[in-house]
Amino acid sequence: MKILFVGSFDPWTRSVATVHRYVTLGKKLGHDVCIYGDPNPETPQLPATLKTADADLIVFVVQVPQDIPGMPGLARMMDRFPRQKRVVLDLWGRYNETVRVDHDFNHLEKFDGHPEWEWKQAMTALGSRILQPTLESRRDDVGAFLFHGFDLDAVDKPYASAKEAAEAWLDPATTARPYGVVYVGSNWQRWSQVRPFLESYRSSAERVGQVCLAGWDWSERPGWASQMGIAGVDTDPELLADLRVEVRMGIRFERVNQLLGQGRFAPVIHRPLFKELGLVTNRTFETFQADCVPVLMLPHDFVEAVYGKSALRLVPGDDVGAHLVSLLDDPLGTWEAVLATRAHLAEHHSIARRFEQLEEFASADRLTKAVS
Repeated sequence: MKILFVGSFDPWTRSVATVHRYVTLGKKLGHDVCIYGDPNPETPQLPATLKTADADLIVFVVQVPQDIPGMPGLARMMDRFPRQKRVVLDLWGRYNETVRVDHDFNHLEKFDGHPEWEWKQAMTALGSRILQPTLESRRDDVGAFLFHGFDLDAVDKPYASAKEAAEAWLDPATTARPYGVVYVGSNWQRWSQVRPFLESYRSSAERVGQVCLAGWDWSERPGWASQMGIAGVDTDPELLADLRVEVRMGIRFERVNQLLGQGRFAPVIHRPLFKELGLVTNRTFETFQADCVPVLMLPHDFVEAVYGKSALRLVPGDDVGAHLVSLLDDPLGTWEAVLATRAHLAEHHSIARRFEQLEEFASADRLTKAVS
């Protein structure tokens, strides 16, 4: 099967890591995966093409307006390739009616210039089926396709047992871990969750170790957010300095797991809108590939449905600091939970299973057309 992904795949942001996994694993599974456009020297791992005629499926990966290609390329693509074999992955819930959670929106017209109706009209025109990365969509005319997935072969340290993992996790002579906690992700609609995490972490800071935040706009509120009056990009430089939090700029997608492995813990955080709509991200699964213990800052029912029951051990209560200490005090039990969760993800959320679903979408007789 030949699949063509259409979108903007910046090596520093959004879903490029997931698309890279489709390219890499697709070759092993006998699939040909390309991205639409000219070759980009920044992402030589991603084969690019402007040819669409020989594709079995075109997948529009939509998060921001830049993900939709301009004219005349888009017009040629839509004229030459059957609509029933074009699908749209709506990764940010743009197709839904307007949803607001705290400062987080799926439609922020003053930021990107596009109201709700424009998103719906554009997506309906792009493909015959709209899909969202959730277990269950809120709309009858939207299908569920998690898109992101787990790659067992990409796990940095595939320990044979929880005992081996626990010993390596706590032994400074075995693995150099300069940090106690590492979070990789930009500060867009996440400070409302990162701040209480840090405030609760304070009580365990000496035991756990230093925090590292890697991503854009953690050190200070960006000027554009203040000028446009956009909330949800807040931060507190005094709190970060008081807790000795190390702030780094964003890093390329292929370096994320390496950095996460330099800490004992890595929080998995979904922005408020995503938690409300039940949307997953690349980091939902990718964090379990790193050599660290994920801390799932997510609802219990979501965790059990996606990760399995063993992962509930990795969900903190109201006291994050006490939770981190409890994980350190029971390293064997902690890693039993991590390894059991990895096994669950490998069984239920592998990229191979995602390809099976894409093959179904490529079969025109199985496609369910979106309301037009």
